[in-house]
Amino acid sequence: MPEGVSASFAFVGETPDPREMLRRVFGYPAFRGLQGEAVEHVTNGGDALVLMPTGGGKSVCYQIPALCRPGTAVIISPLIALMDDQVAALRQLGVAAGALHSEVEPEEARRIGRDLDAGVLDLIYVSPERLLSPGTMERLQRLEIALVAIDEAHCVSQWGHEFRPEFRALACLRQSFPGVPRVALTATADPRTREDILHALDMDDARVFAASFHRPNLHIAAEAKNSETAQLLELLGKHKGDTGIVYCGSRAKTERIAASLAAKGWPAVVFHAGIEASQKRAALMRFRSGEPIIMVATIAFGMGIDRPDVRFVVHLDMPDSPEAYYQQIGRAGRDGEVSDTLLLYGGEDIARARHFLQMSGAPETQKRAMRTRLEAMISLTETADCRTRNLLGCFGESLAEKCGHCDNCVSPVGIFDGTVEAQKLLSAIYRTGQRFGALHVIGVLMGKTSDAIIKFGHDKLTPFGIGAERTRDFWRGVLRQLIARGVLEVDMGEYATVSLNADRARPILRGEEQVWLRDDILQAKAGKRVERSGKSAPAEGLDGEGASLFDALRMWRSGEAKAQSVPPYVIFHDAVLREIAAIRPVSEDELGQIKGVGASKLARYGAGVLAVVRERD
Repeated sequence: MPEGVSASFAFVGETPDPREMLRRVFGYPAFRGLQGEAVEHVTNGGDALVLMPTGGGKSVCYQIPALCRPGTAVIISPLIALMDDQVAALRQLGVAAGALHSEVEPEEARRIGRDLDAGVLDLIYVSPERLLSPGTMERLQRLEIALVAIDEAHCVSQWGHEFRPEFRALACLRQSFPGVPRVALTATADPRTREDILHALDMDDARVFAASFHRPNLHIAAEAKNSETAQLLELLGKHKGDTGIVYCGSRAKTERIAASLAAKGWPAVVFHAGIEASQKRAALMRFRSGEPIIMVATIAFGMGIDRPDVRFVVHLDMPDSPEAYYQQIGRAGRDGEVSDTLLLYGGEDIARARHFLQMSGAPETQKRAMRTRLEAMISLTETADCRTRNLLGCFGESLAEKCGHCDNCVSPVGIFDGTVEAQKLLSAIYRTGQRFGALHVIGVLMGKTSDAIIKFGHDKLTPFGIGAERTRDFWRGVLRQLIARGVLEVDMGEYATVSLNADRARPILRGEEQVWLRDDILQAKAGKRVERSGKSAPAEGLDGEGASLFDALRMWRSGEAKAQSVPPYVIFHDAVLREIAAIRPVSEDELGQIKGVGASKLARYGAGVLAVVRERD
């Protein structure tokens, strides 16, 4: 059995009480939200689909039943990093857990295999490919299985944003493990994806536990691209010493942005599918180490990330669906502390996304669904309403009141009648032949002369100079919004020429349709992001002595983590250290009353924590 793991949860006699298991093992006095209902249902042998936001405690919904039911729980997970983090965290709790994947050392794999065959593992994590291999499936079928959990279950759905065909083969689980409860879990699934998950897994009769997707600690903001590097640096300036993720739409861009940030002194690391395996491992190790880091990545990085103190997520390119966007911003603030998200987008992003979709070889039914999601994402970027409420609506959830913590709530945006401005822009595009780029058309509107404008005689056209009273940024904003509405189309060839969608432009030019635009293109918005104090989020609310103790506890935790080669957050989250620093327990009994300090961690770390507290008294 792996070092530090005991078979203390081997099933003997009556089914343990889930709430007592939660208190004793995890150190929490009560379940949150729907956790209790889901745990009871699965513990009693029922199938379940659990929909909870990132950081909402989904893993408890299979981990507690796994400890309460006889046998070994099989957890199907898509990512090695996710498996390793989960196993490390469970072993810290004294739970017998292991993972079988391609990067497990041979000796460790043999040891885990022996423990599995002996029936002393509480949980075994495997990838879908490993599970479905003949040797693994036959091995597991000879054992007593407590339950089967499918994590990141949106990967099952062909309508999901991270569809993985190999997950569809998991429909065999009912026949392979008859009578064994199955629980599918995800943080992102709209109603159509939920139905597909249940159908694909042959779980149509499963009970659905859907928690609210509202994350009040996330400040959601979107800005039109102006100077994306400057906009990124502005946000980073408010997060010195914090960890965050910057998502880019291409590998080349991740490398360019990471190099630019590193040259300016920021601890930026690049991550994408094309880098060497050793470079990926090094980047992941730095991210998991607990040190402040900025991960500049494509979407190849992120699913299953457990680090709780990610303070910001920035998108430098627009995701192709609200599901993908929500999944990615959900990696911020898993510890419940206030965190920033920022999406930078432009007309070119919108045009490029539509172009890629049009060129996709996907079946037409799937392209229609993808198109619906893309248009919902575009609408989310341009909305003047509560952005959180708009996002939640994509998941079938209604928010009665405005959230109060997105950019549009913090600094409300109005709309204005932009019909005349839209007509001027459309006229300029039409009169110049619909074969020039945005800057050329805007130059005509503003009455600017250039070699190209003079060469083509566009300085002689009626629209020349009719928009001179407005700024270039103003006209870029009008153009972007008309692209978002599908009034304008962009040819994604070499020169990105702009043309009219005749059916949508004609009623505007004729004055038959009014055009309302966001008024943030008229004036810059100020103070859009929630201001945070100079303290790091975990230290907020502590006095001077408490903050000093908190820092000392983090240093102690860092030493323990390095000694064990595990991420610091699997020992104790910052929230637990903050409560210890606030309460300053003097005995193991007092320390054991703090949320997150279970029996195993109390036995393992109690003396060390109390020693740090005494040193600061």
